[in-house]
Parts: sequence; C-alpha cells; structure tokens
Amino acid sequence: MRSKPLKQMQMLLRHEREDRFGRRVITFSCCRMPPSHELNHRRLLEYKKNLKALYVVHPTNFIKVLWTIFKPLISHKFGRKITYFNYLSELREHLKHGQLIVPPEVLRYDEKLRNLRRGQVPAPAKTPPPRPPLPTQQFGVSLQYLKDKNQGELIPPVLRFTVTYLREKGLRTEGLFRRSASVHTIREIQRLYNQGKPVNFDNYGDVHIPAVILKTFLRELPQPLLTFTAYEQILGITSVESSLRVTRCHQILQSLPEHNYAVLRYLMGFLHEVSRESIFNKMNSSNLACVFGLNLIWPSQGASSLSALVPMNLFTELLIEYYEMVFSTQEARGGLGAGAVEAGERSGPVSRGRPPRRPGLAPRASAAPDGARETPLVLEASR
Repeated sequence: MRSKPLKQMQMLLRHEREDRFGRRVITFSCCRMPPSHELNHRRLLEYKKNLKALYVVHPTNFIKVLWTIFKPLISHKFGRKITYFNYLSELREHLKHGQLIVPPEVLRYDEKLRNLRRGQVPAPAKTPPPRPPLPTQQFGVSLQYLKDKNQGELIPPVLRFTVTYLREKGLRTEGLFRRSASVHTIREIQRLYNQGKPVNFDNYGDVHIPAVILKTFLRELPQPLLTFTAYEQILGITSVESSLRVTRCHQILQSLPEHNYAVLRYLMGFLHEVSRESIFNKMNSSNLACVFGLNLIWPSQGASSLSALVPMNLFTELLIEYYEMVFSTQEARGGLGAGAVEAGERSGPVSRGRPPRRPGLAPRASAAPDGARETPLVLEASR
C-alpha cells in the first residue's frame, strides 16, 4: 500500500470506542476510503481473523443483492457475525453510536433517509418506551440514585462486588480488562443485578467477566465519573509542565463532587494494585489508562476527538501510577462517609519492586496479549 493511501487508511481506521460489552470497535466510512485500485484488500481483510461482529450501516440494494447471492458460499460462522442497519440509531442496541466519530457526510445521508421515511407508516418499535428504573436498578442510573437505594453507601454495589472479586482472584490474570466476554453472559448478569438478584462469578468460570461488568457499569453511567465539568480541564493536562502534572491532577480532583471523588478514589486504588502486578498481568498503568480513559470521561455533546485521547489517557495514567500522591489526604474532603474511608484504607498497597516513573510521562504504546483483542467492526456503507 503506497504512502498516500496508507495515510488515508490511518485516518479511516480508528480504534475509537468499546461496545457495551468491552470489545474494541473499529469504524470504516466508505465515503472516506481510498479508490478501489489504491486499496490493499488483502491487508484490509486481516481484521477478519479477530472479528466478532460486523455491523453494516446504510447498505445499498446492490450490497443486499450480493449478500443474497454469495451467502451460501460464505461460512455459516462468519455469516452469523453480520448485521445490517438502515439507520445509525439502530446501533444503540449494540454500542454507543453517539460517541463514535461519524463523518458529516454520513450524518447528512442518515438524515436524508429519515426524511424519505417520514411520509411512511412508522415501523413498530423494537423496544418498549422508557420506564422509571427499578428500585434495584444498578446499570444506567446515577450515583445519587444508587446511594439513595443502598442505605447511603457511596460505593455502588456492582463496583464493590467486582473489585472485591478481582482483587481476590484476578490480580495476576494476564490481559485483565483487555479481553471481552460473551455478550449473552454480560446481559444476563446485568439483568440479575438490575433485578436485585445475587451474582456468583465463580459460576461462570471466567475472571474476565467481572472485569467487563465493571467497565460496562462505568460506561453506562448517565454522566462520566470525572464529570462533564472537568472535561476541558483534563484536556489541558498536556500543556502543564511535566513536573507539575501530578499536582495539577490533584487540583482538578478537588473540584469533583464528593460522591464522585469517593468512587474514583476507590476505583483508582484498585487499578493501582492491578498495575503493581503488571509483571504477571501485563497491565501497567499505561495499558490500564488506555482501557479506562474513555470509560471515565467523555464530552457532554458529540464524541471526543482523536486529539483528546492523548490527554484523557495521560490523565488516567497519572491517577493510577501516582495514586498515593494524587489522592493524598493533606487537603481533607469532609463528609465522604465510611465507604470512602474503607476504600482509602484498602487501596494503594506498598510498591512491589517496581520503581515509580517520573510524573507526566506520556502514555506508552501498549500491545495487547496474544488472543486478547476481540474486535467488532462498524462498516458505514454509504458513499
């Protein structure tokens, strides 16, 4: 592939988000693909190896006809991975399409299709209208709602249960938080939690399942744990002198609501423990930051730009790597409650032979363990 098409493909291939079940998402927009004669199709199809789901949005009639003709020749296993969507909104059942970086041309085309449909009888809704959350609801509700429904506990039950389990049985698991899990299993566990029923992770025999549940819980909060208000401050972390970045992180966290601070401190303390076992689990603070950055902060409108990923991941890495310094108690925060005190006592263990890095180092490029990357693909087929 020549240099010009390669640059085009680098702009086209974007590891932007994870879906609702912790799998990395890659998006293609046909309107931005290189001409067919410049495209290295063999290299493009290398992604088929780790493909877990293929979503085709705005399929043309020609594509549908081709699929009908060639479907008998395609393996049944691969055929089950393909799903067609007529509109971007239909992606909501599978991933947060609103956080994907969708080209303006695609948005305009989607709106054009919707305008054409307005004169027709609307199709019956696939899902019932929104209902008030259950009293036992755990996913998709605010931290305040969870606190009110759990006798004032600051640490949400799902977060506490998953952290406790992973601390006991998963700290040395290679690729922790990198690997995905069965979509059906994740949905079933979410249903059990939302209905207030007990969940025993031992019954599933996979330590990666509670790790995915933890990420899913954070991703489905109505507002990010680091809050919309702190978004711009966090993006400014790269403009701060390296030696002052840890102090700046500490200052930004002081403006968080007390409840958010308590939950964040609990979570970062645990991730700090995970990073101290990186010789076994291969998940140092940089690798963990790449996984959790987008689950902790996102803008109130639209999606984070590619340029925002570096400061978001850097900020998260500093919180994990320098946990004791960032969450120091020199500046007291009153009224955090017993849950936060317990979190502070249990988190931040003594370093196990790994010297701390200098504050403010940029995130290192991370390579996932072999077999760890399971990739759904969102293919936007309009031109």
